[in-house]
Amino acid sequence: MRVIIYSRVSTTEQSEHGVSLDAQEAKNTAYAALYDLTVVAMVRDPGESGKSLNRPGLQQALAMLRRGEADGLICNKLDRLTRSIGDWQDLIDGYFGEKAKHPRKLFSVNDSIDTRTAAGRLVLNVLLSVAQWEREAIGERTKSALAHKITNGHRVGEVRYGFDLGDDGKTLVPNADEQETIKLMRRLREQGMSYRAIAEELDVHSVPTKNGGGAWSAKVVRAILKRAD
Repeated sequence: MRVIIYSRVSTTEQSEHGVSLDAQEAKNTAYAALYDLTVVAMVRDPGESGKSLNRPGLQQALAMLRRGEADGLICNKLDRLTRSIGDWQDLIDGYFGEKAKHPRKLFSVNDSIDTRTAAGRLVLNVLLSVAQWEREAIGERTKSALAHKITNGHRVGEVRYGFDLGDDGKTLVPNADEQETIKLMRRLREQGMSYRAIAEELDVHSVPTKNGGGAWSAKVVRAILKRAD
């Protein structure tokens, strides 16, 4: 089986953790020799982040896989290819999954993954599922923390309509005029008016937006009422 050895380090990893391209390649080459894999190319991405697939070396390796110049790819760890769950899904769908147009094999040395085997494919799927779970769990915790701050009157992002930023730079204090406008929006909505109609009504009466410029939109009115409920 013909394989590409792919190695990547970021500048931070090189300077702070001593992660070496040479060390990765030596380990990957030894792995290839152990499992009788023929190395047809050794591709590097020095000083490149794993946040995106848009890297010269990786794109070169993927192009070789698409052209059928190699049957698989070896990396030191899965995060050498990408740290993004979304990008991983693209790699699985386009290259390493069973449903890819021309499925290629993936070998991750430190993760003990060899997608030639059912066990290797299972390990890959489990690792990606765990990574997805961690991402969603972090998102839920962040959402909960932000909701708690909002409930306690703290600023989160831009100062939302109906409030001003307090003297401490953190706490939100009600803006009397904007609170009255929100009450008006709610009454008009209860009367059956659409968000667009409410926006037009506010413009007719020259009610200022939060920043004092521009016209009201249905999207903004809807967002304000949803936050206020």
